[in-house]
Amino acid sequence: MHAARPGDSLNGDGLKSPDSADVTSDILIAGAGIGGLTAALALAREGFGVKLFEQAERLEETGAGIQLSPNATRVLLALGLGERLKGAIVEPAAVRLRAGRSGRDIATMPLGAATRARYDAPYWVIHRADLQGVLLGAVADEPRIALALGTRVADLVTDGVRAFASINREGKSTPHEGSALICADGLWSRLRVPLGGGSQPRFAGRSAFRAVVPAAQVDAIAPAGEPVVDLWLGPGGHLVHYPVRAGAAVNIVAVTADRWRSPSWDTAADRDEVLARFPRSAWAPAARDLLSAPPRWQKWALHDRAPSALPGRGPVTLLGDAAHPMLPFLAQGAAMAIEDAAVLARALAGSPDDRAAALRRYEADRAPRTMRVQRAARRNDLRYHLREPAAFLRDTVLRALGGERLLAQYDWIYRWRP
Repeated sequence: MHAARPGDSLNGDGLKSPDSADVTSDILIAGAGIGGLTAALALAREGFGVKLFEQAERLEETGAGIQLSPNATRVLLALGLGERLKGAIVEPAAVRLRAGRSGRDIATMPLGAATRARYDAPYWVIHRADLQGVLLGAVADEPRIALALGTRVADLVTDGVRAFASINREGKSTPHEGSALICADGLWSRLRVPLGGGSQPRFAGRSAFRAVVPAAQVDAIAPAGEPVVDLWLGPGGHLVHYPVRAGAAVNIVAVTADRWRSPSWDTAADRDEVLARFPRSAWAPAARDLLSAPPRWQKWALHDRAPSALPGRGPVTLLGDAAHPMLPFLAQGAAMAIEDAAVLARALAGSPDDRAAALRRYEADRAPRTMRVQRAARRNDLRYHLREPAAFLRDTVLRALGGERLLAQYDWIYRWRP
């Protein structure tokens, strides 16, 4: 791999003019998040050269935990990342649904051996930074990928056959050319605009607070020897926690109704602000004890976009949150980006002489699925946050279903294969 230093130039000769007969085979990717990194690896495995641009000067340990269901782990394992991930993941035995007010169990959905048997792939939880670190390590070992930090794809143009990108570093613009450009620049993607997708994301009227604490600090509430995903459902909000970092830490996310809006996803919040959203009158003592544990929190305002076809033009397309941001109530945001990467790489490999046609097939393949997942996540927003008496009816139905049938409801997501 080329050294990933801030401001590295990946095209020393500069951009050839649009009427040049020489067409580079490199594929450009804007954004080195989970989707961009996975796409770079998947494309490199298909034999493509990749130039990957990331505007951050350093890829630091940011974010919190994420859940990787079998549809996502299947792709990561196919990319040969199983051994690299082994030291960072936790494989939970179950998802346990709990009543926010009483703390009592509502239902338990089996994972672990049940997901391996049913889907031939595991269900993992992991810290986002650990997954990103594994992906970066694999990128570093892949000679077909060049990564440049501290650089941003500021603009794009296409003549229908090639993609021309303006790459900014400290106010200096450098032109680059590729046979395709993949825009994986996240929820607030600026590169959607020239593709006709310039509307702003929709604010969902909720904020999510997140924290990661040492497992020993909350062992009485979330025992380290009991690797489960706990999901507390309460009036107007919910709480989820699970072990990460091979069980050494616990990831906590608390979601509540809110009017606060911000494009930032790492705004600082204090303990009192979180506890005020989860009052004693509505939440069990164990839930509030867990929320009292972290001294520091980060919060972000939840946004998504209306389900729609993926915008694309010529040899340019979108991937991950840039294409189809969704609410986190199905734990599928990262999984959809990982799926995108696998489908994109196969589509391009299947049409080596027509990048635009390959990308239209990718978009047509992905849109029905990602739109369905976006809609299901919005429905869960309503289900998770019901108040009485509707919450009582929801819990009664969940108890009656039982664990196996609860898991079967996710077959349409988890059985997916590229």
